[in-house]
Amino acid sequence: MAEKIEQIDFIWEGIDKNRKKNKGELSAVSELVAKRELSRQGYRVTKIRKKPKPLFSARSKPITPGDIAVFARQLATMLQAGVALVQSFDIIGKGHENPSMQALLLGIKTDIESGDTLAEALKKRPVYFDELFCNLVESGEQAGVLEGLLDKIATYKEKTESMKKKIKKALTYPIAVLVVAFIVTAILLLFVVPVFEDLFQSFGADLPSFTRMVINMSKWLQEWWWIVLGSVIAFFYVFSYFKKRSHAFNHFLDRVLLQIPVVGLIINKSAVARFSRTLSTMSAAGVPLVEALQSVAGACGNIIYAEAVLKMREEVAMGQRLQFAMQQVNLWPHMVQQMVAIGEESGSIDAMLSKVADFYEEEVDNLVDNLSSLMEPIIMVILGILVGGLIVAMYLPIFKMGSAIG
Repeated sequence: MAEKIEQIDFIWEGIDKNRKKNKGELSAVSELVAKRELSRQGYRVTKIRKKPKPLFSARSKPITPGDIAVFARQLATMLQAGVALVQSFDIIGKGHENPSMQALLLGIKTDIESGDTLAEALKKRPVYFDELFCNLVESGEQAGVLEGLLDKIATYKEKTESMKKKIKKALTYPIAVLVVAFIVTAILLLFVVPVFEDLFQSFGADLPSFTRMVINMSKWLQEWWWIVLGSVIAFFYVFSYFKKRSHAFNHFLDRVLLQIPVVGLIINKSAVARFSRTLSTMSAAGVPLVEALQSVAGACGNIIYAEAVLKMREEVAMGQRLQFAMQQVNLWPHMVQQMVAIGEESGSIDAMLSKVADFYEEEVDNLVDNLSSLMEPIIMVILGILVGGLIVAMYLPIFKMGSAIG
């Protein structure tokens, strides 16, 4: 696939039209393509070779959605400042710290120089530029307002990425703490409890029930730890396998997530915010509603909402108003439906949806903050039960012997 082809740096020497010797560097997918490009520029190549990589060169990092958001803002700023498109890609690409992103941008620049439009060059790389991004760029090119559309894309990307980061941060922190807590508990059961067990056997005293239970857990884990570890690895492997390959599993997972207290509310409001922000951006760009809804479905971030949007698209394609289509899927909050109805009546649906997106993004921010505040005491209680319980179980016999001696 085109998006996976890597650009190779070449060092070349050649003679120009005035028979003067020249040399330089060029990025291309192969030596043949590099020679053709230099020939097109008027050079007769006498020598060409791959550029050697430095011994301690910067390691390539994967390209993230955040990188694409920053690129969109940089390109919008460059074009608004009057810099030519090809020159903008050259400046942004060569100035990027990530070699992967640099290769991507310089590859797009090469395609544009070869005669492709920006939208056509982006569509060759669907891994990084989704249908929404490409459609908006294409609309901007056709209408002659590319810099304005890129500014809207940049704003949209920045807001959606900011919301994703907040949600991910709110969910990652408690999960990470709980994983560490279970690892510490396993270490205590495997290595610390057996030391206390030997100590208690030397005393020859009867142990409290709670202490005996913990020692039995320790013995079981020492004997069957490989089953526990294998089960955990197998669970994550199976989960990852079906998450990547099974639509039915993802459908079930997304439906379950929507039902979880607090977390489900965040996901619901986040999906509404993404729907509103995406449709607002595409409507402002002049993209037809039926075509826009196709891209909006993929931007919701949840299969349940994506399927609802596709059903709405079918209704709208048959002539139904968007508000009535939203009512029929019975998923959207009443406020959203009313704002859409007002927007349709007044011809300002993009402005109404932008206000809805602002409202729900703020709601998500508040819920994420509340979730963080709520999770802290819950995490402390779980840590206290796991680690504190083991410590109490080990010291109970010592306290019992102390009171007996006293």
